[in-house]
Amino acid sequence: MDSIAVKVVRKVKEAEDVFCYELARIDGAPLPPFSAGAHIDVHIGAKLTRQYSLCNDPTENQRYQIGVLRDPRSRGGSVAMHDKVHVGDTLKISPPKNHFPLAQADKTLLFAGGIGVTPILCMAERLARINADFEMHYCTRARERTAFLDRIKATSFASRVHFHFDDGPPDQKLILEEVLAKPNDGKHLYVCGPAGFIEHVVSTAKRLDWAGEHVHLEHFGAVAVESTGDSEFEVQIASTGKCYVIPAGRTVVEALGEQGIEIPVSCEQGICGTCITRVLGGTPDHRDTYFSDAERDRNDQFTPCCSRAKMDRLVLDI
Repeated sequence: MDSIAVKVVRKVKEAEDVFCYELARIDGAPLPPFSAGAHIDVHIGAKLTRQYSLCNDPTENQRYQIGVLRDPRSRGGSVAMHDKVHVGDTLKISPPKNHFPLAQADKTLLFAGGIGVTPILCMAERLARINADFEMHYCTRARERTAFLDRIKATSFASRVHFHFDDGPPDQKLILEEVLAKPNDGKHLYVCGPAGFIEHVVSTAKRLDWAGEHVHLEHFGAVAVESTGDSEFEVQIASTGKCYVIPAGRTVVEALGEQGIEIPVSCEQGICGTCITRVLGGTPDHRDTYFSDAERDRNDQFTPCCSRAKMDRLVLDI
């Protein structure tokens, strides 16, 4: 489906360094439907595209809401959104995509860290609407950094949401061992936020014998990868047979782009899946946060924006 032209109809400061943007179609028509956990690509500039989770009620079709944290380590996206995108501006967005869907469960546990609350809040809206059993734990550095605090407190499911502030008293801190103490076949867990937060939740669940297929996660940033030992390797283009050297310190996307071979990219961090390319030969060194362990083990596709090779050569279906 083609991109959608939308207008920014509201821009509201939700917390320190966080703005919420409300988007509606320029022509006033309904927006494509979406499910809890979905995100959209937002085209901020000619070559700047970023992914943002939808955080409003999935039953709404006249607007999309996204929350954007101004990241001091930004590669341009969040700073551009904060400083250059205002009420009345027009943007191009993609239809919604969902790589973080809700599964049917007897009980759902939702964990949000910082701006990772956006897809989790959407999930809470959905679960509350269908009268499902769930609870939500929302961890932030401080109350003033807690986006959507007032909105959550005004919802019908406010009693199911537990806020945990790093600078708060001990009795409100999240004790994961207690919350995750009784895994069973009917429970599912969802977590989104910074890499360290996700790792803490996932590793605790694993230690407490949660089934891997009942633990669902979505990263809001790339996971740090040790790259000091990287070496060059070759990529062979299956359609032409030509080989190209990928130097240490350069990505496959960058090196091939310099040779006129363009691979579509968006996040450039292995998060969104836009650049996924089939692998016909060789073994990738997966450095993304997009694929599941099972998908990685098949070694038949990889993310050339960040992943490399474990062998001297990869053959790509290009």
